Amino acid sequence: MNKGLTLRDVVITKGGAPLLRVSHEVAAGEVLSIMGPSGVGKSTLLAFITGTLAPDFSATGSVWLDGVDITHAPAHQRRVGILFQDDLLFPHLSVGANLAFGLRAGGTKSDRQAKIDAALTEVGLEGFAGRDPATLSGGQKARVALMRMLLSEPCGLLLDEPFSRLDTALRAQVRALVFARAKARGLPVLMVTHDAEDAEAAGGDIVTLTPSP
Repeated sequence: MNKGLTLRDVVITKGGAPLLRVSHEVAAGEVLSIMGPSGVGKSTLLAFITGTLAPDFSATGSVWLDGVDITHAPAHQRRVGILFQDDLLFPHLSVGANLAFGLRAGGTKSDRQAKIDAALTEVGLEGFAGRDPATLSGGQKARVALMRMLLSEPCGLLLDEPFSRLDTALRAQVRALVFARAKARGLPVLMVTHDAEDAEAAGGDIVTLTPSP
C-alpha cells in the first residue's frame, strides 16, 4: 500500500477558467509546501482534498490517501486532519473537553481521559485539562488545537497558513512542534503558505502556484 498523500492530475476551475493544476506525491512523514499569493487557489485546493469544495468551483483529477481513492468519499470519512490560522477551540468547553471532541466515539471514560492526559503531556501541557481556553496563551492554544486534531487519528494532515498569526519566536516553536508530531506519526503533510520561511522550515518539496492568466 502506498502510505502517503497523492494528488493525481488535479485541475480546479471556476467559471470554466482554470484556477490551478497540481500533481504530486507526499510520502508518509514528509511535507509538501504549496506557495503562492492570495487568490491563487491554495485554500481551494485544501477544500477539494477535504471534500468541502464550494459549488462555484469544479475539479477533475483524484486524491489518494494511504492507497485509497478518497476523491468522492464523504468529507467525514476521509481521515484528513486540518489546522487553520485560528485555533478554533470551543470557548464554552474546557481544554480537556475540546480534546475529547477529537476522540473517536467509544471507549470507557477512563480510557478517553487517559488519551487526553497523554496528549497534553506530549505537548508540555500536563494538568491543563480543566483550564478555560480563554486563559491560554497563543502558543498553548495552538498546541491544544494540534492535539485535538491528532486525537482524531487522521491519515494525512493539511495546514492552511497555521503559523501566520503567531509572533516570530512562537512561530518557529509551534512550527517545529507540528512538523515533529506529524513526522512521529508518519503523516503526509500538505501545507499552503505564502511565507518562504515556513516552506523552508518544512524541509520538503515546494510547489509554487501562479495566478492563471
